[in-house]
Amino acid sequence: MTEKKKTTIVLFSGDYDKAMAAYIIANGAAAYDHEVTIFHTFWGLNALRKDEHLQVKKTFMEKLFGKMMPRGAEKMGLSKMNYLGMGKKMIKDIMKKHNAVPVNELVEMAQAQDVKLIACTMTMDLLGLQKEELLDNIEYAGVAAYIGDSEDGNITLFI
Repeated sequence: MTEKKKTTIVLFSGDYDKAMAAYIIANGAAAYDHEVTIFHTFWGLNALRKDEHLQVKKTFMEKLFGKMMPRGAEKMGLSKMNYLGMGKKMIKDIMKKHNAVPVNELVEMAQAQDVKLIACTMTMDLLGLQKEELLDNIEYAGVAAYIGDSEDGNITLFI
C-alpha cells in the first residue's frame, strides 16, 4: 500500500479571495487523495469564526479585537479592490454567475472530505478568541502540530 501524499497550508490571511484560494487548493488536493491540513493562524482564523454573536467572557481588548474582525468567512473583505465592500459584492455576483462556490461552502466541503482544520491556539489567546466562537469539528493546536503534519509533506503553502 502506498502512503498518502500530504498537503499542508498555513492560512494567515483574513482576505476572502485568499481564503477561497486556500480552500479550493485544499479541496482539490483532498480529491486527489492527499492528506490535507489547513493551519489557521492570525487573520486566517476569521474563516473559522461562526457567523452569530456569542456571549463569552472577554477582557476589554479581547472584545475590541472581536468587534474589529469579521465574523465568519462570508464577512471577510477582498485583498485588493475591496472599495468599502463594493468589490466583494461585485466578485460575489460574478461568482454566482459562474457557479463558483463561496468560501463558507468550501469550508463545509473540506470538512466533508476530512481536511484537517486546525485553529492556532497561541493566536486564539492573543486575539481573545474562544472555542465557542469557532466552527464545530475543528482541531486546536499550536505550531508543533503544524510542523508535525508538514515535515513529511509533499506540498506546503503559506497564504
